[in-house]
Amino acid sequence: MDQTGKKGNTSDRAAKLPLDLVHQAIRPPAPAPAAGPGVPFERRGNAGRRAQTRPQKTIDPFERYDKLRENGLWFNIPGPADTIDQDKDGVRSALADVGIGYIGWTHNSFVNNQLPNAARSTIANQLYMGQNPTFASVNLMIVTYDLSRFGIADGQIVVGAEQQYWTWDRPGPDRVGINTLAYYQTFFDRTLELKLGYLRNQNEFTGTLFGGITGSNMSALFQAGMSTNAAPTPAVNLKYNFDDRLYNKVSVQRSISPDGAYAHIIENPTGLNWSTANAGILLVDEAGYKSKAAPGVPDTWLRAGVGFNNSRYTNLTAPKQQRETGNHFHYIAADRQLWQSDALGLPSRGIYGGFSIMGAPPDLNRISQYCELRLYAKGPFDSRPSDLIALVASKTSWSKFAVDAALAKGQLAHRDTTAITGTYTARLAPGIYAGVGLSYIHTPTSITHTPQTEHALNLLVSTLIFL
Repeated sequence: MDQTGKKGNTSDRAAKLPLDLVHQAIRPPAPAPAAGPGVPFERRGNAGRRAQTRPQKTIDPFERYDKLRENGLWFNIPGPADTIDQDKDGVRSALADVGIGYIGWTHNSFVNNQLPNAARSTIANQLYMGQNPTFASVNLMIVTYDLSRFGIADGQIVVGAEQQYWTWDRPGPDRVGINTLAYYQTFFDRTLELKLGYLRNQNEFTGTLFGGITGSNMSALFQAGMSTNAAPTPAVNLKYNFDDRLYNKVSVQRSISPDGAYAHIIENPTGLNWSTANAGILLVDEAGYKSKAAPGVPDTWLRAGVGFNNSRYTNLTAPKQQRETGNHFHYIAADRQLWQSDALGLPSRGIYGGFSIMGAPPDLNRISQYCELRLYAKGPFDSRPSDLIALVASKTSWSKFAVDAALAKGQLAHRDTTAITGTYTARLAPGIYAGVGLSYIHTPTSITHTPQTEHALNLLVSTLIFL
């Protein structure tokens, strides 16, 4: 199912790449205190010669599971065709017969600075990913229950759990808790979509892994309250589809902690608490245009959004760091398929380009702006139609008030962080992906640095296995 809840072309759906999840790990986070096999249909009985010459219908044995994949997301979590167990011993089929679907995955990444003077430190004093060899493991299981069997249009209950481990806990920290607990259904022939519960809105808005392929940094939005995979919060999302391409989506979400995702997880590791200290309500609105690739029709996604948060944030300009309300953010992003390399086979294959701009007020947020340019190729080689190559350049601008305060204390401080990252992700087998990349980062730390931490050249390695 696509994000509107409508069925797409079977061959294109089977070609969907779950590389968005791979690139979420293989892309270094900004420095932060942060086709299924077809079975030919064979005619039986007294089939005439004329009937035998007709094109034979192809049955996708995995199509029956489509309605059991989680609805409402902007990217497609892989279906059973792209898992290592598929339907071994008939377990998946038996569960599907009673309306239950599932997907699990383990996502492991490693980042290490390759420069000879990498300014190694103790774990307690580590300042950025890769300063010391940094390993992370995220393991998830999501189970769905089909309510359409009871006459509820596209109705679905979604329950997800997550366990994560980091050798450096600042971008983590370690946790075991819920990933989502949601109810979904549509109205008026799928014109209106409703999703409510404990949601992770990073997967519902913005398109952080642009084009379903390459990962972008969302720290500018997380700091302003948007919920994450590791920090789901109560929310009600409503999406209006003007047609198959044009949409508007709004959310009323309990904000994550105004002190950041790290503080939120420390206070609420299971994710079940209704709220955390000083957290209020976040309102999000996104308008977009999304057109899927088809022969002669390039894949296109344009979107723009705003968010308003009444949580109590620390004012970076105030001498006593008092808390104030009124935080907000905005973003605009676009991705376009520039060339189709296999329009008649897999139209999603080809070369893509895109950009993102995110911003937030510098008096309440340490990151005031994030800009990104990207160029990537899906299925770059005929012999590797499911691989991906990506080149991404980004610039993170830090709050001028936080930078000026650091300079006034005599510290070395920088106003922005720039990075250029190249990655290659390969599909090794159904449900098994691996990626490798290299990222040069100028001033990888947040706001302040030392002469030894002014540059980083990070090796990035990632694996992703779907169950």
